[in-house]
Amino acid sequence: MEKFVEYLDDVTVRFAGDSGDGMQLIGTQFSDTSGFAGNEVNTFPDYPSEIRAPEGTLYGVSAFQVHFGKKNINTSGDFIDVLVVMNASSLKVNLGNLREKGIIIANKDGFDDKNLKLAGYSENPLEDKSLEKFKVYAIDMIGEIKAELADLNAPPKLVRKTKNIFALGITYWMFNRPIEPTVDWFNKKFKGQEDIILANVRVLNAGWNFARKNPDFTKQYKIERSKLGPGKYRNITGNQAVALGLVVASRKADLPLFLGSYPITPASEILHAISGYKKYGVRHLQAEDEIAGITSAIGAAFGGSLAATTTSGPGLSLKTEAIGLAVITELPLIIVNVQRGGPSTGLPTKPEQGDLLQSMFGRHGEAPLPVLAAASASDCFYMTLEAARIALKYMTPVILLTDGYIGQATEPWRIPDMSELPDLKPEFTTDPENYSPYKRDPQTLARMWAIPGVQGLEHRIGGLEKEDITGQVSQDPLNHQKMVELRKEKTDRISGDIPRAVVHGEKQGDLLVLSWGSTYGAARTAYDKLSSEGKNISFVHLKYIHPFPENLGEILYSFKRILIPEMNMGQLKMIIQAKFLVPVIGFNKVQGIPFKAAEIEEKIVELLNQKEK
Repeated sequence: MEKFVEYLDDVTVRFAGDSGDGMQLIGTQFSDTSGFAGNEVNTFPDYPSEIRAPEGTLYGVSAFQVHFGKKNINTSGDFIDVLVVMNASSLKVNLGNLREKGIIIANKDGFDDKNLKLAGYSENPLEDKSLEKFKVYAIDMIGEIKAELADLNAPPKLVRKTKNIFALGITYWMFNRPIEPTVDWFNKKFKGQEDIILANVRVLNAGWNFARKNPDFTKQYKIERSKLGPGKYRNITGNQAVALGLVVASRKADLPLFLGSYPITPASEILHAISGYKKYGVRHLQAEDEIAGITSAIGAAFGGSLAATTTSGPGLSLKTEAIGLAVITELPLIIVNVQRGGPSTGLPTKPEQGDLLQSMFGRHGEAPLPVLAAASASDCFYMTLEAARIALKYMTPVILLTDGYIGQATEPWRIPDMSELPDLKPEFTTDPENYSPYKRDPQTLARMWAIPGVQGLEHRIGGLEKEDITGQVSQDPLNHQKMVELRKEKTDRISGDIPRAVVHGEKQGDLLVLSWGSTYGAARTAYDKLSSEGKNISFVHLKYIHPFPENLGEILYSFKRILIPEMNMGQLKMIIQAKFLVPVIGFNKVQGIPFKAAEIEEKIVELLNQKEK
């Protein structure tokens, strides 16, 4: 039968099923393959907090969303164009985000009486006409796979485990994706298990051929290649980018890298990735707890390493006293916090921006330090390098904030040449005649860094307050005030050593949208759309939270209204209002899911309409 071809600018596909159905696997394969095909990609893995939630339940649904296209893709997609579901619960959980006239590809086997009951359906939605406003393909995937693998006498378990691969094959045909990258992946993943490789390859092809030959699949969709700049690209997650950033920073600083961390969702992948870079001299410690992780890193910094520790919100709480130790010893340390929903255990697998105030103020005593925030998955690489630069130049711990969204999402990243990246080599003191532990650089106020064991450079640092210059333990009240003020001034001076904030749109006016961290994608997409329609708005994104860029106050005072979208209850809003004494409109979302661009767009239009009235 003749198939029609429709060209699209971008598409959002969501794969959903039980935790054990392999949705993260096929979502990753689809996104990687789309990147291989030359499209820009942004993804959002969404899975339960339970290690293995009860099968078939609403709260056990795992999903992976892929937004890909030929133009700038800054978000994982507001609404779903194609929803692939393995059971009734995955349909019910995700149906509300499916566009009208969107496509549903459903595994019929997951809509039996048991699954319908667990999902709370009294009737089968595939049969009761409740889905008439969508295009529905209800497919007996298990039956198709059994027929394909009949000559292999495949066990029932293998048949069921490959239904995700069959669904992947269907979507590959629908969007003209090449199957070769996934076949290569099978060969690497299951090396030495030829029967498993053969079964997966055949099922993948069976899914492709099912859609190609089935008369119900009348249309194939094509998305042209993105016009990316010259260079070599790869898809990268934020956590992978942080790990690579740490390794590259150590090379640019000519220092050994040490990572001391304790596994915690959603930051554990950084530790996993770092463990694969041992050939570059990387050393890592999977510590017994969060405190051991950070204190081992502080010890490595004392010994002259580029030191880092990674965690999420609850882990940052446990590291609090040790962060204060890094502040008072004035040692360079990179602290990466992949934020998740809280409080307490909260939503371990869901993103939130709930740790900004903790990062700024969550220490006893006066213990200021720089706080940075990455804007996207690929930006995690560059902000990790920037955290290393500031830590080494100013002899200070630095907190880098990402979150579960950009930490586990993927997007294209142009692999830079090492010559493009800044030189991070620190200066160690080697002159015993002029050495004192707290003697400072007059420009940066960074104290001298001496490697222990060098004759004539013996010194002591620690948690007790030190005397200015000499580093001797001191409880003199005036000295304590002086040291506190010096550490504050050192942090404040960083504002002159970071990029100035950039205003997109008019430099002054009525409404400024101010975003930070992972809200960048949705806020930027909303701004681009509305400004292209002639709406009078401006946009600034912040990557440097403490200290702020030195021109931020000037920018804020140039607008009558400021809108800050945040995945918290208004933490940046509170800081901005306190520092600059300007009124701020907060737009807050605390649902464990990122902002949609449409949500921010709607809020902006609401505010613009208020002015017109």
